[in-house]
Amino acid sequence: MAKETYDLLSIGAHPDDIEVGTGGVLIDLNKRGHRCGLVIMTQGEMGTGGTPEIRQQEVADAAEILGADVVRTFDWGDTKLEDNYQHRLALAEVIRRTRPRIILCPYPHVGHGRRQSHPDHVASGIITINATSLAALKKADVSGEPHLVDRIFHYFLPPQVSPNFVVDITPHFDQWIEALSAHKSQFLNPAKSKDYIEHLTAMSRSFGSMARCHYGQGFTAVEPVLVGDIMTLAVSDDH
Repeated sequence: MAKETYDLLSIGAHPDDIEVGTGGVLIDLNKRGHRCGLVIMTQGEMGTGGTPEIRQQEVADAAEILGADVVRTFDWGDTKLEDNYQHRLALAEVIRRTRPRIILCPYPHVGHGRRQSHPDHVASGIITINATSLAALKKADVSGEPHLVDRIFHYFLPPQVSPNFVVDITPHFDQWIEALSAHKSQFLNPAKSKDYIEHLTAMSRSFGSMARCHYGQGFTAVEPVLVGDIMTLAVSDDH
């Protein structure tokens, strides 16, 4: 099997999830010379706007703006996504082929309240965790050489979960908005009453405020993040 090595994979349930939760980070990594790939688990066919074909084109347009590659889009059922062995195997094969050091995926536990977690988001996080484990097992029934991912970080955090760390996306804010706007059927659809771009801007501003920057994207790490030089954590307030 040919290997197409990536530094990072960002994985989402629906065609716009990755841009919403990780798009600014992907832009930053691209500018730093890192190779990033996108994996999407459903066609987004249940979205209020667009069709699977339209949304596929929107993904391609957004990926070009992000400076990332669409590695794989699965068709595992919008609103029907579930963790099973076949899904784990299929994603584990992608992980072995791309060999990322870091994976970003949705938070794998259910939140509750008015902003309760989308079940597809939770399922995509669970599938990713289990597929990552399979990808590292020598005897797993997966094509390619075993690969151990260094770290998994989660986005789409429910209200009761605070981020462990925030990535400053302020220098890339306009480009991030451009990538979001590529999903015209979702975020620029006049049939929808909600201004999603304004909402996502406010969310990014909220994360940024937590970390003393203007715009940010928040993540959580289950395991402690290893720091070699503690002084790298002393960031400037001059943003």
